[in-house]
Amino acid sequence: MHNYAVFWISDHLSVSGFRSAASVMEVGLSWQLALLNIALANIVQGVIITINGITGANYHIPFSIQSRASFGYYLSYVMILMRCIVGIFWYGIQAWTGAECVQSMIYAIWPSFHNVTNRLPESANITTQFMTAYVIYFITCLPLHYVGVHKMKWLFIVKSITTPIVCFALLGWTVHQVGFNSFSYGSTLKGSELAWTFLGAMNSNIGSGSTLMVNAPDYSRYARRERDTYITAIMVPFTSTIITIIGVIVAAGTKIIYGSILWDPLELIDNWTSHGGRAAAFFIAFSFYLSQLGLNIAANSLASANDLNCLFPKYINIRRGQYISAVLGAWALTPWNILTSATSFLNFMGGYSIWLGPICGILVADYFFVHKRKYDTYELYNFDGMYKYKYGCNWRALAAFTIGWVPLLPGFIPVVSGNTTVIVGMTHLYKVGFYYAFGSGMLTYTIMCKLWPAKETYLPEPVYAEETMLLEGMENVPVQIVSEAMLEK
Repeated sequence: MHNYAVFWISDHLSVSGFRSAASVMEVGLSWQLALLNIALANIVQGVIITINGITGANYHIPFSIQSRASFGYYLSYVMILMRCIVGIFWYGIQAWTGAECVQSMIYAIWPSFHNVTNRLPESANITTQFMTAYVIYFITCLPLHYVGVHKMKWLFIVKSITTPIVCFALLGWTVHQVGFNSFSYGSTLKGSELAWTFLGAMNSNIGSGSTLMVNAPDYSRYARRERDTYITAIMVPFTSTIITIIGVIVAAGTKIIYGSILWDPLELIDNWTSHGGRAAAFFIAFSFYLSQLGLNIAANSLASANDLNCLFPKYINIRRGQYISAVLGAWALTPWNILTSATSFLNFMGGYSIWLGPICGILVADYFFVHKRKYDTYELYNFDGMYKYKYGCNWRALAAFTIGWVPLLPGFIPVVSGNTTVIVGMTHLYKVGFYYAFGSGMLTYTIMCKLWPAKETYLPEPVYAEETMLLEGMENVPVQIVSEAMLEK
């Protein structure tokens, strides 16, 4: 249980946690509303991650195998691919943040790096200085993909200790500079505009955790007992609230000190390097750098590698999958074009949840309401087993998935394209998109399965991995190893 608690501490007390809080303030919310917004969003995240993770804790299977029970053998590949693409995108986002840490360390060591001539055009959305830091970060990540996450426990322990220290150090510095005047920062919006901005920001912050909601079994499968994963429902909102409090105070403080909100803490410490704070800037940047290394490997490259391994088991193992995710995420998807502003960051976080929301809703509905927690582990790995459905596709899941995301498309397209000719109602629906996507996917799938049940997949009793191991003569082998071996088949 304590391992899951440490994971969430190191995951949320990070640069991304600062960004979420400060970016919500930058779009017009007060510090009180920003705190409430992110706290509510992470309560929802924590509950859904815990609920969907129960499948992995009980059957010791990853998301890529869990999805076969509800979507069917072939259709599950489509869902796996969608989650994989999002994971690769997030690898690029976190690589960008890691490069910011490297750049800040260089500024602290060599202040003249600020004056390096930029050789790239403004339209590139990236400078020569930053590209240099980006390449350095990428190269330093590569050996860790080869070593394997199971041999890097030391990294996660270190970053769970150092990151909270630097977060509270930033808080202390801000309070020392401006006192508690940070709390005087109010909303710049009123009326319905404020309400819809609040809902849209909350939807974006929930959406930022939709990947973890979907592939929660990838982590919960290693739990010894189901109740060990329950700590997630507490730690996710708790840690996010802590970093939000720190983030809003620091962000509001920068408004007073510098005249504008610095929604990225690394931009804040870059200002220190020219005012005698180089040592502190380096330590904070280095701590965040370690945090990004662990976060990107555990939450993004490993998850995407699992998905790629499931899609192409003959050609891609976990190690190759991590390298493929790294190259595609860091270079092919150009994350510097996504992180140009707080608004674009929130749009990115909220956008992909319109697809992952219904997937997650269907997974939860299938396990708890349709199959009533009764799966056959062996059949999930059997190509011609009971979960193949007709032509490898469960049409009920496909219909529920379609109903979950298609109505959100008219609101999604104008947001990402910048088109001002929109239907207001569709935009408002998109701003509560995750609620609709998750809820409609879960409800529609449950109703369809009640009206047209796939009775061949229903069981009187569950069949766990332990029983399969006894049949195969592997009773002394850890269940996680058995499920991974079955996945390779």
